Amino acid sequence: MQSSGHRFRDVEHHPLLTGDEGYDSPPSESDMADQGWFIRDGCGMVCALITWLLVFYADFVVMFVMLLPSRDFLYSLINGVVFNCLAVLALSSHLRTMLTDPGAVPKGNATKEYMDSLQLKPGEVIYKCPKCCSIKPERAHHCSICKRCIRKMDHHCPWVNNCVGETNQKFFVLFTMYVALISAHALILCIFQFVSCVRNQWNECSGFSPPVTVILVIFLCLEGLLFLTFTAVMFGTQIHSICNDETGISDWVIQNRFSAEAQGE
Repeated sequence: MQSSGHRFRDVEHHPLLTGDEGYDSPPSESDMADQGWFIRDGCGMVCALITWLLVFYADFVVMFVMLLPSRDFLYSLINGVVFNCLAVLALSSHLRTMLTDPGAVPKGNATKEYMDSLQLKPGEVIYKCPKCCSIKPERAHHCSICKRCIRKMDHHCPWVNNCVGETNQKFFVLFTMYVALISAHALILCIFQFVSCVRNQWNECSGFSPPVTVILVIFLCLEGLLFLTFTAVMFGTQIHSICNDETGISDWVIQNRFSAEAQGE
């Protein structure tokens, strides 16, 4: 059991609530819930827009450069349906991740009235975030971009313009999975397109001129390879974290703590 002196140092290091502190009443969360959840961050909004544009570009190249000019109707139909279904699922998962509250702690709930309603035991420690004036549940962390404490926060992802937390992590996992699948699909189609164009006349394998076709397909290959690598790794780390009930920030805190202890020794 910790001594009272050690507990007091914790109190100084982590601002806590006491019965003597007074705060204004917390703002109502019902109005914010009606308005929905959206982070007004310039960098995040630009990254989210770029994500959508890259998916639309991939769909354009796949459909209008590769599949529609193909003479094999069944090949074009099957691949077109599969690719577009995966693209729609990826974008819908992206929207759900971006527009879903990741698990924000009610802002400004660190009030005397709320403390009295918790019926705390004598000596029980409650941590308060000094930035958003809210009681921090276990494994909650404050995000400087969202300006809120997020329950089971994994990280803030600019590509979805939101934190990945307790309530939207499943949508983020689906988003990374679908992007990895359409990236792999696009790479396979690019390989088939190059083989087809080499075997046949370049003017017949696409509705565009050969130089334009080569540039569009090469750029799609680079995009697919980059996003396949990134999203596959992210998908794997997310699945590992879920299976082990961990978060990216908790792992980072533990690693820093071990590093500090090793340096102290």
